[in-house]
Amino acid sequence: MRLSARLLLFCLSLLSLSALAAPVAGLYQVREPVADQQPESRDAAMQKALQTLVLRLTGDAKALQNPALEGLRKDPQQIVSQYGFEGEALLVEFDPASTDRQLRQAGLALWGANRPAILAWWLNESPEGSQLVGESQSASASLRDAAQHRGLPLRLPLADLSEQALGSADVLLANDPQALREASERYGADALLAVRAAESGGSWQATWRLWLGDEREQGKAEGADRAALADAVMLAVAERLAPRFVVKPGAAQSLTLVVEGADLSRFAALERLLEPFAARLQEIDGQRLVYQVSASPEQLRAQLALAQLQEVSEPLDAAEPVQNPQESPKDEAPQVKPRTDQLRFRW
Repeated sequence: MRLSARLLLFCLSLLSLSALAAPVAGLYQVREPVADQQPESRDAAMQKALQTLVLRLTGDAKALQNPALEGLRKDPQQIVSQYGFEGEALLVEFDPASTDRQLRQAGLALWGANRPAILAWWLNESPEGSQLVGESQSASASLRDAAQHRGLPLRLPLADLSEQALGSADVLLANDPQALREASERYGADALLAVRAAESGGSWQATWRLWLGDEREQGKAEGADRAALADAVMLAVAERLAPRFVVKPGAAQSLTLVVEGADLSRFAALERLLEPFAARLQEIDGQRLVYQVSASPEQLRAQLALAQLQEVSEPLDAAEPVQNPQESPKDEAPQVKPRTDQLRFRW
């Protein structure tokens, strides 16, 4: 198929696009509380918004202290497209292109907008009782706000009668999350977040566990109230996830990516996933796509896992024969050396 057909294929694919990883809406929009609308309060909130944005994009709390960003710290508005007051908050819209350019020029590794969709099983415990937070409950608002603030695509369960049995600390924090995995299948998320939050002494503490595939992260957090606790948990989760997906300057290499089993709906999702790697489509052959990308193999594997792609071995014709110079070709078949510049995946 001619590459000129790529645009047509992309447009058609939007009609049946399936959600694999989740693009973060409003990634470059930051909302920060502000005491009033005086210039001093506005400038302080603008500085805080810049810190929040850089942390979202890098997962590194110290990134903004990079000496190359001194000018940006002094004048955040050079990358601001617009801002305004909404109630008791300053809403800042940062320009994606100029923001990314400045951060990359400073040598920072960036995390793209396509991120693991996280299904949160969140249990609130208080003297009044325990509650598994569902998507339609009022308690879900603080969780969604915190996830948005930290740049995470969050999903919540229905918390209906069939799921109430999961609302216990023993189930949520079990070493084997099989019960959660089975209940989570209906939601199609990439990662599972289990949180036990409890009120004690006028503040809130939480123990959390995150499963992404077979890998687990865990930790504890605390906050003055439920909203502060939710933000602390989401911040911790973002900082643990970011190193798996950030594209580090200088760590990338030119790779050939072969993807088999693609269809119209999968094509658009794949295009989004490959955006951070400057992907160039080289060939379309039926359900086989060939890209040239700039990435490290580890980061590319982590990104493609979000689309449930499986890595496969190279076919024999994709490997390079290596002949032992001390032996005759007639005596022994040449060794086969796998190519290190090509990765192959399939659905």
